[in-house]
Amino acid sequence: MWDVVRARLDAPSVAVELAGFGSATPPGFAGGRDAQVDWILRQLDAIADPVDLIGHDWGSPLALRIAVAHPDRVRSWAVDVAAVSHPDYVWHGYAQLWQTPGEGEKWMEKALASSVDDPDNLFSQLAPLGVPPAECRKMASAFDAPMASAVLDLYRSAVPNVHTGWETASSGRSVRPGLILQATTDPFDDADRSAQVAQALGADVLRLEGLGHFWMVEDPVTAATAINQWVSRQV
Repeated sequence: MWDVVRARLDAPSVAVELAGFGSATPPGFAGGRDAQVDWILRQLDAIADPVDLIGHDWGSPLALRIAVAHPDRVRSWAVDVAAVSHPDYVWHGYAQLWQTPGEGEKWMEKALASSVDDPDNLFSQLAPLGVPPAECRKMASAFDAPMASAVLDLYRSAVPNVHTGWETASSGRSVRPGLILQATTDPFDDADRSAQVAQALGADVLRLEGLGHFWMVEDPVTAATAINQWVSRQV
């Protein structure tokens, strides 16, 4: 999903896959958000210097957690859907279904058996969110049983929401420079709550006008420009 943006970045970059999301889970992997944070930190171990960490979707609260709890590992950070980390955030309908034992498994089984050409398929429903059809197919092709399990583990580790148990990750000031990206048509974000999270963390805000949840594939040029400008400020 980041490839078209990374090709336009001025600095070298690494796209970190979450455990189970296209990469095998290590032996004994517990699943859930804390395990994913540890997984990302292990990937950062391979990079000598603190990084400019960019997080999207679930990568947003995970990146915020790392930035606040492990500030020595990052030089700066930037995330979207910051409203997800707000204390009053209510999960969307899909998330609430996935958090329900039994019902979440049934949904995933049906999704794994369906085709991207099925109008009820999750990935076919991304097109109205601005995702090009080719990208929808790429995402669908990567969806497998380990990913389905990892998705359930993640959402079930954040009940009733991400803020619970990770309060300092969205309510304490960050000692590293931070940027909240607000894609203005993202149905999973909320501008007011996102701004409140930014204020609590002492972060800057950049509005991505007219772009949605998958802003990086919807408009790679604008996405790369925003990231390049942010990273250049950290030098």
